[in-house]
Order: sequence, then C-alpha cells, then structure tokens
Amino acid sequence: MASAAGFSNVMLAIHEKKTTPSDLYRPLRLYIASAYSEREAAAADDDLSVVRDLRAAVEQPSLPDPSSLEQRRDALLAYARALALVEPRFPISPDRAHVHSLTFTWHDAFKGNKKCALASIHLEKAAVLFNLGAVYSQIALAADRSTDVGIRTACGAFQSAAGAFAWLRESGVAAKAVAAGATTVDVTPECAGMLEKLMLAQAQECFFEKVIAGGKPPALCSKVARQVGIFYEEAYAALSAPPLSQHFDKTWVSHVQLKAAQFYADACYRYSLDLHEKEEIAEEIARLKIGISALADAKKVAKGVAAQLLDSVNKLESNMKTNLERAMKENDRVYLMRVPAAGSLGALPAASLVKPTSLAEVLDASKERLFSSLVPDGSMKALSKYTEMADNIIRTQAEKLQQASEITRVRLKEMDLPDSILSLEGNITLPLDLKEAVEAVQISGGPAGLESELQQLRDLRRVNQELLVQTEELLQKEANEDAQFRTQFGSRWTRPQSSTLTKNIQDRLNLFAANLKKAADSDSLIERGVKENYPLMSILDKRPIESALPSISRPIMSLDGNEDAIVGALKQSLRQLETLGAQRAGLEDMLKEMKRKDDILPKLMAGVGSHDDLFKKEIAKYDSICAEIADNIVAQEQLLLQIQAQNEQFAAVFNLEDYKAARERCYKQIAAAVAKYQEIKKNINEGLNFYVTLQEAIGKIKQQCSDFIMTRNIQCREMIEDVQRKLAGFNFSSSSHSSMQRNASVPPDQSSPPPPHAQAPYAAPPGGDSRPGYSQPEPRPAYSQPYPPSYGAPPQQPPYGAPHPGQYQQPPHQPPLSHDYGQPAYPGWRGPYYNAHQQQPQQPGPYPQPPYNAPGAYPPHQSNYYRPQ
Repeated sequence: MASAAGFSNVMLAIHEKKTTPSDLYRPLRLYIASAYSEREAAAADDDLSVVRDLRAAVEQPSLPDPSSLEQRRDALLAYARALALVEPRFPISPDRAHVHSLTFTWHDAFKGNKKCALASIHLEKAAVLFNLGAVYSQIALAADRSTDVGIRTACGAFQSAAGAFAWLRESGVAAKAVAAGATTVDVTPECAGMLEKLMLAQAQECFFEKVIAGGKPPALCSKVARQVGIFYEEAYAALSAPPLSQHFDKTWVSHVQLKAAQFYADACYRYSLDLHEKEEIAEEIARLKIGISALADAKKVAKGVAAQLLDSVNKLESNMKTNLERAMKENDRVYLMRVPAAGSLGALPAASLVKPTSLAEVLDASKERLFSSLVPDGSMKALSKYTEMADNIIRTQAEKLQQASEITRVRLKEMDLPDSILSLEGNITLPLDLKEAVEAVQISGGPAGLESELQQLRDLRRVNQELLVQTEELLQKEANEDAQFRTQFGSRWTRPQSSTLTKNIQDRLNLFAANLKKAADSDSLIERGVKENYPLMSILDKRPIESALPSISRPIMSLDGNEDAIVGALKQSLRQLETLGAQRAGLEDMLKEMKRKDDILPKLMAGVGSHDDLFKKEIAKYDSICAEIADNIVAQEQLLLQIQAQNEQFAAVFNLEDYKAARERCYKQIAAAVAKYQEIKKNINEGLNFYVTLQEAIGKIKQQCSDFIMTRNIQCREMIEDVQRKLAGFNFSSSSHSSMQRNASVPPDQSSPPPPHAQAPYAAPPGGDSRPGYSQPEPRPAYSQPYPPSYGAPPQQPPYGAPHPGQYQQPPHQPPLSHDYGQPAYPGWRGPYYNAHQQQPQQPGPYPQPPYNAPGAYPPHQSNYYRPQ
C-alpha cells in the first residue's frame, strides 16, 4: 500500500498533503499598505493575524483519534473560507507581482518525494480542499461500522469526502491550480474525479452492509451491490488512464479492481437468489457463472491486497459455486431449461443511495467579516447591479426555453404522437394509471385466482356450520339428561329446566344460524357474479396487458404504395423535433454554467475604466446564447407545422380515427373489468372477514355452553346425593315402626320408582356392587368450581352434597347449608346462564357480563356483507 492510504475493514482512506510553513502576515500587510494605505493595513492587523493562525493550524500534522480528526476538519473549513475572502482582495499568482515573497509549498499525497512550490492562491485552495476530503475519509474509517450509529457516521463522512473532491473538480480550483503551474498529480481534475468515485463507492458499500444486516430482500441487495461495483469500476477506469495510470502504487490499483469485481459478483449472487425464488433456474445459472468468472479474472491480477479482502472474495466465490452446483442439478433433474448465453442477458439493475454532499454551505464565506474594509461600497453596489442584469437575462431566456418545451408536449399530445407511430410498430402502451391498476389486479391473482378465494369462503362457511351444530348438540344433550332425571325423580328434581337457563344462548345460536344462511345467499351472489362477469374480467389475465389492445394496421389495398414513405417522413420530423429539444436542454445548462462562472469582482476591484463600460462588455457575452435560443424556438415552430401536415396525411392513410375509437373502447373495457374485479374482490374480502369473526363468536358461545354444562353436572351430582340421602332416611324411619320387609318404599310424591338402569352422566362403575344406582356419590373431580381462577370468584361452598346432619355439625359462626336446588349451589353459579321466569336486574359482581347480550355485535339480520352483484 502507498503511504497515502490504509486499510480498515478493507476500505481506503486518503492521507493529507504535507506542507511547509508559510508566513502570510508580512506579505499581505505590505500589499495592503502599498495598495491602500498604512491606516488600512493597521486596521486589517487582526484579520491578518487570524489568517496567519489558521495557516499555522493547517501546517500541523493531524492525529488519528476521532476528536482530533473533527478539530482538523473544522480548521480546514475555517481556512478554506478565509482563502475565499483572500483571493478576490490579494492578487496572489505568478503573473501578478503585487504580493511579494509569498510562496506555498505542498507535497504530493501519493508520492511524498514530489512537491510543488508556487505563488498561487489556487494551489493553496486546491491543497486545502484535498486535505478536507482526506480528513473526511479518515473520519469515516475511524467509525465503528458494527453499530447503526457508526455505519451512519461512516456513510455520511464518505459522502462528505466525495463532496470535497467534487468541489475541487467542479469549482475549477483544480484546473486553475494546474494552469498556474501546479505539477503534482493529486490536485489535478482527473485525480479529484477518481477520488470522488472511490469515496462514493465506499459510502454505497456502507449502505450495502446495512441492508445485508437488516435482512432486506435479495433483489434490493443486488441493486445496492451493483451500484457499489459501478462506482469502483469508474474509479478503476480513472486509475488506468493518464495521468493517474503511472502514479499510484500497484496494490492500491489492485484493491480497487478486486473490489469492483467483488461487488459485481455479489450483485450476480444476490440477483440469482431472487431468480431461484422465482424458479428462473436457467438465468440463475447464467448469472452465477458470470459472477464466478469475474471473481476468477480479478483474483489473477490482484497483487498485495489485504488478506481480509481476499478472504471475503473467496467466501463469496465458494457460496456462488455451491449455489451453481445446486441450480445445475435442479435444472438437469426437474426444469430442463436452456441456459442463456451471457451476452443475451440484460444489465443488472442498480440503485444509487449516495451522492456527494454539497459543501457550499460549510464553505460559504459570505457571512465572514475578514478584510471587509478592503472592498469599497461602490464596488459592491456595482457588483450587485451587474448581477441583477445577468440574472434577468438568465431568467428570461430560461422561461422561453421552458415555454417552448411545453408547447411541443401539448401539440404532440393533440396529434397523438408518437403513440400512433409506436402502435403501428407494435409498441403499444396503456395510460399509466390504467396500467398500474391492471398490474395491481395481476399481482393479487387476477380473475383466474378468484376461484381459490371462493373456495376459502366455502370452507369457512362449512367450518362455521359444523361449529354451530356441535354447540347446539352440546345443549341438546344436557337438556335431554335433565329431562330424564326430572322424569325419574319427579317433584324432588327442583333445579330449573335447561331450556329456561339456555334461552339467551339458544337465541344467539339461532341468530348465528340466520346470519349463516344470509351469508350463504351472499356467497351465491358472489359466485354468480364471478361466473357472469368472468368473460369481461378475463382480459385482465393477459400478459402483457398490451397484447389485448388494438393496433394500427396497414390498409388492405394500397393505391400508390406510399405508406412507408409517409411513415418515414413523419418519423424523421419527430427525430428532428427531439434533437431541437435536446439542444434546448443544452442551452439551458450553458446559461447556468455561464452564470456560475460570471465573476467580475476582481475586475471591479481593479478599478479600470467606468462601471458602465465594464457592464456592457461583460453582459455582451450572453448575446450569442440568446441568439441560439431564438433560432431554436423559430425552427421548432416551423417543424411543428410540418409535423401537423404529415400527421394528417398519416391519419387518413391508416384510418387513425377508427383505431382511436377502438383503442378507447378497449380502454373502457379494461377499466370496467378492473372496477368489476375490485368490487368482487372487496366483497370476497368482506365475506372472509365475516366468517372469521363469526367463527370466533361461535367459539366463545361454545365455551360458554361447556362451562354451563360443567356447572349443571356438578349440581346434578349434588342433587342426586341429596335425594338419595332423603330416600335412605325415609326407609329407615318406616322400618322402625312396622314389621314390613326391608324394602325401600317409594316416597309418596314420586309417581313411579326409578328405572333399574337409569342413565345418568355420573352412574356407578360396573362390577359386583349391588347398591342402588345413586346410593353413593361419584368421587369428586380435582376442580371445585366451573370457572377458571381468573374470574376472581370468592371462596365457595363445596360443590358436592353436605354430610348427613348426624355426622357433621355446622359451626355456629357460618350460615346453615342450604339444600334448596332452586338457589345457587355456590355464590354466582347462575352467572351468564341463569334466566328464571322472573328475571331480576343484573347486579354488578365479580363475574364478567355475558359477551353476547348486546345485539348487533355480529352481522345484522337483514344485511348482506357486500353489495349485490
């Protein structure tokens, strides 16, 4: 590596140009005293001291730590602004000897043994701008790019470095330095341009690192990588051409060359990943081969590059070879596609995310007050007057150019050009808004994809219907069991009937069933709408959509065979019109460039001749470009008249009016198809949302039913135990007062004895036990309440029947246990299910309110979820 650059994470930084001390104070003071007066020189003493101190700060070598680099940057900016004020006031140049004994010496940044000593303010400004770009590059490399803040800092600093080198080239400072006799290559416009591209490449590389770390899609990563490679390729091209080809160290050139190949290959690699996802295996194979070949060629000539860079290149090459082998196997076994030739492939797309940061603001010295007393007010007023004159000319001519371009656009649109010519050649295009609408339809699946979405509607409707049936079966099963026990035990079975408690739930299930029926009717409307409108919408499945448009056809019978001549003349005139438009764009750029270079301040300050004579002479340089603009506008007007006549002849021969009418009909058909597709698509989406919402609602109702049934089962067990205890007590009392046999007599209020094989949800297990079917309770389940703990219910009575009064005495401080089964078995058991004949207003408590009480929470009875077809 050359001493002017160093590696850090395989990126390059530029070292500053070195200089020797130069005393500005004494020569500048002598000039002021001789050109103005001793009093002016004394008044400028402080300003001269400031300039001397700024120059001394620039002479000191910089330190590598970030804070020192930022101080160095600020010192260079301050000195550059000071030089902008020194230049117009002090004639420091070899051909003007007003400032004596002032010479600037600067060494070449890339070959330190070469130097240039010159009495030129342009050399000084060029060297300072070069060092400013170098310091920005060092700030970028000092940033920690493993963090988001560090990568943003590095990217911004690289773009600022590019801005410094761009300013050096575009402002003319480098060219003026060379013209003044600067002999070092590093301050030439060619070197500044090369360094600008190099800094942009490294700034774009920072963005590439960011998108890779962020897991962005391969297509985007490929575009970013390709632009990195383009910047490196441009830098390498400049390094390979004079005067830079023999100036830089070979390792420096090899680094840039290998980087260009690396990022071109990386773009191919990322692009191939996207192709693989799209199953475009043939192009994937071709892109991988191209990238691998580029890496192999670059590695052959890469000498002395950093090991880290070489490792990165080798890793990329290995990944590409692995993917290539996989893709070739898949192609041989499955796809059997023909691999296209490399020359038949288009260029990889690129996306530039960086640009040189403009330094105009930080280098603007208009607010600085250095040497302000040395410029006479008359000169400043005269300069302002001249500037106003030049601005008026620029503004007037620019308006003429823009007006001429607008006239061309409107006139061509009125004549339907060049669209009609393109249609004749088969290059038909849709209006942009209609094309975007069709592309959106095709991306979403198009009319051909509607059937799969209709199937989703059918599947969701079936799932909802099945879920509704399951919920109703749960309730019916519980009601049947309750009716069985009510028949078996008669008036002893005192708990409320299931139908009373489940009325609200059953109403909601009926509501859901009605909504499902309405939804099924709506689905039928959608399916009928798709079927009826498919012939209209099928045009949207054409790819490309332009193939559905009519085209201009040649006449079936030609009278004189001059159709080709008519078309050729019209196309030639359109090409001439396009040339005039390009000329106008060039004239506008020339105006801006003339204005940028129009600096008469040194001439005003020289005080030679009157201001009016100077203004007249200087403003005359705009006359030639104003004449060119006028000629261009006249030529365009004549050409437009010629094109109008030719187009009328073209329209008559090719029956253009019929074509336009057919094209408009096709546009309307496509627009109608898009509108109908969007309408049906919206209705389908509304249907899908309806079924998803309804499924959730039915699921919640089903869970309520499960909780209700669990509560009723607990009550059932408790009531069975209590009835059995009462029956056992009655039998014992009867046997002590009579000599009847020990049969369990039937209670007088029971109409018939229980059947010997009564079916109950909690019957005794099978076996040799001869006890009555409900003589003992089943073992208690592990839970003691039907609600999850999250309901926050207070401690409750045991869910099963209380012990016999003779076995357990209720503590005096607790209320007596109740066996009234018309009352809650434990606090709050009625919850969201209880609905006695005389409902009481619901009181607030620790249990949540029923989630489906409020009407309208689900699709209303009377509305469909989409518009009729």
